Amino acid sequence: MRVTMVVDGVSYTDEVEPRTLLVQHLREKLGKTGTVVGCDTGNCGACTVHVDGHSVKSCSMLAAQADGCEITTIEGLARDGKLHPVQQAFHDNHALQCGFCTPGMIMQAIDLLADDPDPDERTVRHGLEGNLCRCTGYQNIVRAVQDAAHRLKPAAEADRERETVAGGE
Repeated sequence: MRVTMVVDGVSYTDEVEPRTLLVQHLREKLGKTGTVVGCDTGNCGACTVHVDGHSVKSCSMLAAQADGCEITTIEGLARDGKLHPVQQAFHDNHALQCGFCTPGMIMQAIDLLADDPDPDERTVRHGLEGNLCRCTGYQNIVRAVQDAAHRLKPAAEADRERETVAGGE
């Protein structure tokens, strides 16, 4: 079957088998190997990507279900050679050890921060509970998400200010 999707800002049209998982299509056909295969059951969250702006475990979604969707992978976050603020916060806070879970954690954290731009520790832990890390105790991951929230605040405040000015004209 033929599917068309925008992945990291580039439109792709491909033939896929109806049973092809989105994670397989991203990795094997499009070369997006930053999206890792962890458990193949949707339990670990290592394969998390954004589909139309929301986090999805790509091992639990068929490529055919993504037809017409916009997908962002870990490779699509950096702009002009600069890491996304959540990526940078993970780096600066040493929120990784082996790195296997990191792409999925970052993608989930971005979705969490879109819903709650100033989460407390409990909210972060709850928001990430579908993403497993077998190496760390999560302390640095939680710290990184809260740091990223602070890094993202100035941009969010500037967006709100522009909306207010535009709405008042």
